[in-house]
Amino acid sequence: MRIPVIAAAITLACAAGLLNSPVATATPVGTVESVAPLSPAATLPGSVNSARILYSSTTAGDAPTTASAAVYFPPGQPPEGGWPVIAWAHGTVGLGDGCAYSVAGPGAVERDWAYLGTWLQQGYAIVAADYAGLGTPGEHPYLNGVVEAHNVVDAVRAATGYYPSLAEKWVVVGQSQGGGAAVYTARYATEFGGPDLDYRGAVGTGVPAYIEDVLTLLGPNVPPVKLSPHTTGYALYILNGLRTTYPELNIESFLTDAGRSWLAKAREDCLVPLGDELAAEGVVLGSLFSRPLSQIPDLHGLLTRYLGLPETGYDKPLFMGQGLRDTDVLTPETLRFAAVLKANGQPVQLHTYPDDHSGTVNASLPDSIPFVRDLFA
Repeated sequence: MRIPVIAAAITLACAAGLLNSPVATATPVGTVESVAPLSPAATLPGSVNSARILYSSTTAGDAPTTASAAVYFPPGQPPEGGWPVIAWAHGTVGLGDGCAYSVAGPGAVERDWAYLGTWLQQGYAIVAADYAGLGTPGEHPYLNGVVEAHNVVDAVRAATGYYPSLAEKWVVVGQSQGGGAAVYTARYATEFGGPDLDYRGAVGTGVPAYIEDVLTLLGPNVPPVKLSPHTTGYALYILNGLRTTYPELNIESFLTDAGRSWLAKAREDCLVPLGDELAAEGVVLGSLFSRPLSQIPDLHGLLTRYLGLPETGYDKPLFMGQGLRDTDVLTPETLRFAAVLKANGQPVQLHTYPDDHSGTVNASLPDSIPFVRDLFA
């Protein structure tokens, strides 16, 4: 509870004129700024005393920001030492504040509540970070892996520092966008968390890998055919993420008038309604570009630094679950990424399932539950 007290003291000092405003930005990351009840839509069935927290973190350019998270507790008395923590890194919901997990709940309600409910029944508390710019001021730098890792780690730091019933031992579990966030968190958790947190390992399903290799091809009439609505929506979200992280690129200048209109719409619309509108309008992604993205100097290197998954540096076990019928991510590339990790001597386990992107989430539980149990042993 020491960090919230420090933050409150800084706030009071600023209000009293004893400290000038720049000091307020020095609030330690992972500090709880406020706690409020969750909406019914964002409340995990079966959880108790659940809450939405606002906490200090960082966003693009390592700038300070306020992020939000949902915290779910199992029923009953916590075990000695507190509830072990599952940090849930959610999949793509959209970029608008109203899309945030702690505001609107999951996009795939039945799937995610079944999945998180299973972890809750196993005796884990759950800390579900929204990521910077979702549900709080500022833009969301979609798929910016380092930012997502900071947000997840800082959410765990904030929750465990605020709630005495939570243990400091934790793992990260994520799907899709969150699968990538879980991998990035796995790479940086020990570094970002420091000695105050006890990071044990990670689970990622539907992990998007090597998408930087495909994004470099985007431009006028590339791709020339209509893709799935979600795939086009993901691309628009990525372009927005690049715009937020690298404003100097002037991403809008690579787009047609229609492209700029869809880019602006994607900043506000959640994934499902955006996909529905893209499908209804028959939007072809290649028709939204006025010039190729390859005109950006060192485009592949920039994209790799932005969203390319780290191939080394993992210090705790990593579980990857991939559906062989998954078309939301590039399944062959995800399998290649797992093979690269293995070749690099990283502590990765790959499990495959005869399922699609969404179906793999719960299909992986018979394997991931004992994996996580062993991490906490």
